[in-house]
Amino acid sequence: MRTDVHVPRQWHATIAAAQTGDRRALDELVEGWLPLVYNVVGRALNGHADVDDVVQETMLRAVGNLGTLRDPDSFRSWLVAIAMRQIRDRARRRQERKLDETVPDGGADFAELTVLRLQLEGQRREVAEAVRWLDPEDRQLVSLWWLEVSGELTRRELASAVGISRQHAAVRIQRMKERLEVSRGIVRALEGACPELRELTARWDGRPDSVWRKRLARHIRGCGYCGDTRESVVPADRLLVGIALVPVPVGFTLSLALGGKTAVAATAATSAGWSAKVLGALTKPVVAVTAGATIVAGGAYVVVQTPGDPAPRTAVSPTAVVTSAGPAEPGPTTAAPSPSTSPSRSPSASASSGVYGSVVDAVDKAPDPDTRPGALPHRPESGITSTGGAHAVMNHRGDSVTLSGQGYVLVRWQISPQYRAGSLVMPSWTGLKGKLFHVASGGGRRMDDRVSTTDTSATGMGNSAVGYAVLPAGTQQMWQNEYFYVDGSVTLTVNERGADYGLSVFPSSWDAAEKDVLYGPPDGAIRYGLVRDDGKDSAPVPQYVTRKTPSDASTVPQRSAV
Repeated sequence: MRTDVHVPRQWHATIAAAQTGDRRALDELVEGWLPLVYNVVGRALNGHADVDDVVQETMLRAVGNLGTLRDPDSFRSWLVAIAMRQIRDRARRRQERKLDETVPDGGADFAELTVLRLQLEGQRREVAEAVRWLDPEDRQLVSLWWLEVSGELTRRELASAVGISRQHAAVRIQRMKERLEVSRGIVRALEGACPELRELTARWDGRPDSVWRKRLARHIRGCGYCGDTRESVVPADRLLVGIALVPVPVGFTLSLALGGKTAVAATAATSAGWSAKVLGALTKPVVAVTAGATIVAGGAYVVVQTPGDPAPRTAVSPTAVVTSAGPAEPGPTTAAPSPSTSPSRSPSASASSGVYGSVVDAVDKAPDPDTRPGALPHRPESGITSTGGAHAVMNHRGDSVTLSGQGYVLVRWQISPQYRAGSLVMPSWTGLKGKLFHVASGGGRRMDDRVSTTDTSATGMGNSAVGYAVLPAGTQQMWQNEYFYVDGSVTLTVNERGADYGLSVFPSSWDAAEKDVLYGPPDGAIRYGLVRDDGKDSAPVPQYVTRKTPSDASTVPQRSAV
């Protein structure tokens, strides 16, 4: 769950420019936040044909009222609240007209789109399909809760969007989760071979609704076959951690022409002032934003430049930044070194020779929790392209993502010894072309820090009851978030065997990394982050890196030689 309640700082300038009527800033703003709105609306309406219209109306209202936004930090919660109002208004109109809420035959609902586009399997697929069985009010709530659990929204933003207190939100979410678990049971049972269930559903038209949900749930409660879960059921919260946004469909077009009126006519219909200035900007060429601007074949996250336009300002997708995160620490080549005398750097693994690859991460001691980091050197950023998109989630052995370009990358750790403890096989970097540095560690904690005030044995690596994830001898202790700098291309692969873990990988920025490492105890973190980078080729290289492309990525040696 995200603890950050602010819009990433790199968006502040874009928001401010858009408020002055800068068309290119408006394009960037709409392009960057369209995926979030699409996921909120799509899941709330379960892919109904009205999704496109509601997304369009949400973005139009956001653009038209952008001048009323006083604090850029509240942009995300403000935007989501607009989306929820449009969803509720649409539901009220359809209820008054008694219109059918089901997806037309031949149309893919949002559950199907989620499964196909994110390639969900097992219990993750089950959760996505279970959403079909929820009532509209629960689907509206789950559309926000899903994004909260996956790290795209905060609980405060969720509550604000629904218009209730955080305490009331917690109660409603708990009730919704109970109904979601019932729906997961229905999805499992329908995939089974229970003859009584087959007979019961003979009259069912295949469309989930509340009547059939109650009938099927009643059958499951009294059926020894359907109620027999042959594998442990993982809570939905755990399954959705770090899951990506569903990409906006290629070809989806968002026209900023105010509901069919031309921008010129709309401008004439408004009073002079901010709205007229913005709508005037929209009368210029290229006033439509398409999904192709951010999502392209292969899932790579890129920004496509409009022909003839100057290069856009550097901007990071809002879903590609976790402002409470930080990279792992690089350390010395000898175990348990004494702390560095400088609070701004981790101890170097060897003398700074200035030769790339001469310093490699190694075991190191945790810095004093209250020691503030030094300045993070700012390396050139032309942008990172990721085959995993703006937010790649890797939970299984063999999952990989290739990163190319010049810029910063955030790798966020999720270690789950409650599902499988023991020896942890580290991820590895292969096929390196160019350079890769380990530049900072953050997220407010190392994974071996204590995380409970009641259980002194509990750390991010496990506890005495479930066991611990154990690192290979000589491996540097990871932090919650690790920042790396790529200048070239490299592939990161999960080699999960033994201890259960997953990685979330985000193209990031220097600004996000710097903000992360400065997040410390006064902000509620366990410790400040740690800067590793010295701005030179003598900056540390991660462990488990090679320029080769072995058939088994887990065979990459711990001591990198690049």
